Amino acid sequence: MASAHLGRTLVIANPTSHSGKGAAAAQRVQRFFESYRNASSTFDLELTHAPLEGVDIAAAAGGMDTVVALGGDGLIHEVVNGLMAIDQRDRPRLGIIPMGSGNDFARTLGCTPNNPDASLGELLGGLPRLIDLGLVRSDLVPEGPAPKSPGTYFMETLSFGLDAAIAIDTINRRSAGTSQEGSALFLTSSIKIVAAGSKGFGCTVRIDGGDPIKLQSLIFAIQNGPTYGGGFRICPDALPNDGTLNLCYNVKKPPVPWLMVLLGLARFGRHTRSRSLVMDTAKSVGIEFPDGDAPCQVDGEPLLGSRFEVSVVPKALSVIVPSGCRW
Repeated sequence: MASAHLGRTLVIANPTSHSGKGAAAAQRVQRFFESYRNASSTFDLELTHAPLEGVDIAAAAGGMDTVVALGGDGLIHEVVNGLMAIDQRDRPRLGIIPMGSGNDFARTLGCTPNNPDASLGELLGGLPRLIDLGLVRSDLVPEGPAPKSPGTYFMETLSFGLDAAIAIDTINRRSAGTSQEGSALFLTSSIKIVAAGSKGFGCTVRIDGGDPIKLQSLIFAIQNGPTYGGGFRICPDALPNDGTLNLCYNVKKPPVPWLMVLLGLARFGRHTRSRSLVMDTAKSVGIEFPDGDAPCQVDGEPLLGSRFEVSVVPKALSVIVPSGCRW
């Protein structure tokens, strides 16, 4: 029998997630909470029907004990930004029922993806843990998606350059109805984008307020968790509760064949010893693209701008993690 620890619970669900399987998952979750009254003191379910609707629903959830995001990383990103608009004293904890193509945040938490029954068990048997978030401010998007937000929060990934272009291509291909998902989708988009060639994107970077570094950036990933693109371990040592962000960026421009090899190695986190790359940690990063043409993605969603200020927000959000979580 489920234990009563979720309290006043709101589930925010994207019915179109995981190729439409989110709708059936939402119905399954609703039947569960209606059948097992001791799993929560109150229960409500709200479906999203438009981009960013999850932000507004979550931002109005003050007074709830638990807000559960049922969907992919895109919906979780919206819910996180909505929750961060609530005063910390009234901010609900976050639970997730991951139903998506990439499910990178679920990997970071150790949650079972695309299995609502397993997710319900992990929620009811899990423990709340405080995690850090990243915060990015852009010159073209000075405010975040939530009311009075200082910028856009991210729970997993922010990147610039080719890897961002790849992520954006996967978004476009999913919208066009591709049957590929997860790492397979990211890999085929990688081949398409990298094979087209790129001279890189000129930028100036400051890490923790240090001296400016000039780069011809192909890859610049800022991670709160280890993976992006459906399991590519771009920063394999990243932890969401260590008070820092992890970086992976190129300092040399490898030829296209070797760049393809690096992408393949990154699937398993074996790219980190390449002399073309730097692995680092930071609490703040400033990055400017003077030509203003670099792609940017935040938790898999496009973000516009040419100047970005990024910082870590330690212990920002309480999240329910499975009892076997290793961090």
